[in-house]
Amino acid sequence: MTTVHHVATASLATRYGQFTMHVFKDGADKEHVALTVGDLGGDEPVLVRIHSECLTGDVFGSYRCDCGEQLDDSLRMLQQEHRGVLLYLRQEGRGIGLANKVLAYAIQEEGYDTVEANLQLGLPADAREYSGAAAMLDHLGVRRVLLVTNNPTKLEGLADYGIEVAGRVPIAIRARPQNLRYLQVKHDKMGHLYPPPDDIVISRAGAD
Repeated sequence: MTTVHHVATASLATRYGQFTMHVFKDGADKEHVALTVGDLGGDEPVLVRIHSECLTGDVFGSYRCDCGEQLDDSLRMLQQEHRGVLLYLRQEGRGIGLANKVLAYAIQEEGYDTVEANLQLGLPADAREYSGAAAMLDHLGVRRVLLVTNNPTKLEGLADYGIEVAGRVPIAIRARPQNLRYLQVKHDKMGHLYPPPDDIVISRAGAD
């Protein structure tokens, strides 16, 4: 179980709108972030997105995944609701780290999918865990959530640590030619609640 403690809070103006930024540190000295909007109190469930760090997608706009677009859509969604939390967890590459993630990319270029590449490296398909996320929500006074996710493991991960998941809000990203197989693998091998692969709509933007 990951223990976290709160270390700093300040306001943060962004292109999406105004947030309050809370920084937490875990026992491994990794710093995680909660961006909050509005009053999180009351009995109504709070809209929450748990987003694992993806340098390539979030910062560099990689088309190999849908992470950056999910982050953008989630932040917009929170501002539209005027209430909610985005947890940004330092779990790069589904928890295997940046260097291993790029090594896995190189293996994928030999024809393996994302799960197979991790296994070729002797690593789990997904090494993430969510006790730290639950602890961050608990610190913020959030015990009941509507979780923005396509990943059922996140629903289970919060529930296992005492956070009530009142419902799931899907997040739909249009596929690209470069990440269609990645999305298919998430659906077929990891149980993500995307539409079946044959129904995924491909965006031609950035196809070249």
